[in-house]
Amino acid sequence: MEQRILGRTGISVSQLCLGAMMFGSWGNPDRDEAVRIIQRALDSGINFIDTADVYSQGESEEIVGLALAGGRRDSVVVATKVHGQMGEGPNRQGNSRRWIVQECDASLRRLGTDWIDLYQIHRPDPTCDIDETLGVLTDLVRAGKIRHFGSSTFPASLIVEAQWTAERRGRERFTCEQPPYSMLARGVEAEVLPTCQRHGMGVIPWSPLAGGFLSGRYRLGEDVPGSTRAARLPGRYDLSLPENRRKLEAADALARLAEEAGMSLIHMAIAFVLRHPAVTAAIIGPRTMEHLESQLGAADVTLSDDLLDRIDDIVPPGTNLNPADAGWVPPALADPGLRRR
Repeated sequence: MEQRILGRTGISVSQLCLGAMMFGSWGNPDRDEAVRIIQRALDSGINFIDTADVYSQGESEEIVGLALAGGRRDSVVVATKVHGQMGEGPNRQGNSRRWIVQECDASLRRLGTDWIDLYQIHRPDPTCDIDETLGVLTDLVRAGKIRHFGSSTFPASLIVEAQWTAERRGRERFTCEQPPYSMLARGVEAEVLPTCQRHGMGVIPWSPLAGGFLSGRYRLGEDVPGSTRAARLPGRYDLSLPENRRKLEAADALARLAEEAGMSLIHMAIAFVLRHPAVTAAIIGPRTMEHLESQLGAADVTLSDDLLDRIDDIVPPGTNLNPADAGWVPPALADPGLRRR
């Protein structure tokens, strides 16, 4: 499998990154099967795994640790994330020094490793100064607990603020960004991806299959597949909402385009994300071995310029068909008090 350099770190990673969100109670509770899926991915040439503390409340990290035990750790680039709520209490979340120091140690224990290759801030935290966050991450790098750190689902303005803060305060900097990006959620093409390119940051998009909408199972006139993810996130799946109806219509049109081009919609969707020059690796998130096998071949698919133009006709560049797919709502929009006080 093709290897690409992650930003300016000098680290080579496979162009497919194995996302571990679906391993554990959120998706596949069979730990043995999850370990087999991880090991199959590694055998196929993937050397990059992404998880997070919040995925199944730490269980995903534990499963990744089990799969890498016995000598495979040194050959794998392991990424995890911090920010989300872990247990009860107001200080068991966020981007503060207090929480990041505590939770980094917890992630190391769950992963069964002495270091984390890429430690990512899962979402922005408007209550915490970015210098506070960069300061503790810099200390963790110098302590040898993490090698590099990055952001996830940050808007372009905060990516730039973090870069400037790092330079002015003498901090280590974010080396990569993990944004939502798919044929149905193209908003990051406008500013986030060009900003990452300007600052030499790697990009590892999540949800290239648009949360399953681009799996080939969402078609007009057919029964809507159920999932635990759809139950947790109705705003992104409820087809009574016009924005999700637009996603369904676009997914059906893209499926027909893939059939005409002689490839699966899954392969076309992942190859589309990989084609953008800012992208380092696309995160695939299989729940079963069948899901993994259906996605691996996407690394060998190249989309023609004509096919990319036809995709643009269905979903214009820089467009999110459902604003909820951006993954994060700025407080200025989410909190009426900030607009009316």
